[in-house]
Amino acid sequence: MLPLPRAVAAGRAAYDFWLTRLMYESGDWDVDARMPSNIADALLQYTTLRVDPVEHVLPLSDRRMLSAPFCYLTGHKLVEFSPEERANFKAYVDNGGFVLVDDCNHDIDGLFARSFEAEVATMFGAEALQKLPADHPIYRAFFNFDKPPATGFELNGWGDDLVHDYLKGVSVNGRLGLLYSNKDYGCEWDFDWRNKRFQGEDVTRFAVNIVTYALTT
Repeated sequence: MLPLPRAVAAGRAAYDFWLTRLMYESGDWDVDARMPSNIADALLQYTTLRVDPVEHVLPLSDRRMLSAPFCYLTGHKLVEFSPEERANFKAYVDNGGFVLVDDCNHDIDGLFARSFEAEVATMFGAEALQKLPADHPIYRAFFNFDKPPATGFELNGWGDDLVHDYLKGVSVNGRLGLLYSNKDYGCEWDFDWRNKRFQGEDVTRFAVNIVTYALTT
């Protein structure tokens, strides 16, 4: 990844992790507003990482995103990257970045999923996006999971009324650089923090696995 400008690097040196949300010109990128703060809270609760609690937002076309340790992209409308967005996304993944892409799944015809997967095929090749096996290290990176946790929001994905029992990803040199979810973790993790104590199980634990994998592999 590109080095940060000196002034920016000095300010970020106090943190091991900050989340960068990627803006893109098509579709709607600014959903699940409370999700980043709940991920930050989970990381502070379970790990010793120095976590920046502030969400950072950058255009995908801005080359500053190439220096982010962890990027997040979501939506539930059309994804049609510009040439600059496409070039930055591919360069980020190819050069060791990690991006979580989550289908918000509120459309009944799978528009986000179909259009984003088409973009992945354009950037990385038709066979690049693969299902993650159940023994993938991301499921053991911190907590132990035997499969991706289910959510209460995924049944509208693709309009197929199915719970997807897998995640997909693109790996570069044996390392997962793009994690792609049809399970709508963004909505699952977009809750009022005051209600977390009423959850039977902490639904943000899998976010800890994702971040841990991204930062340590």
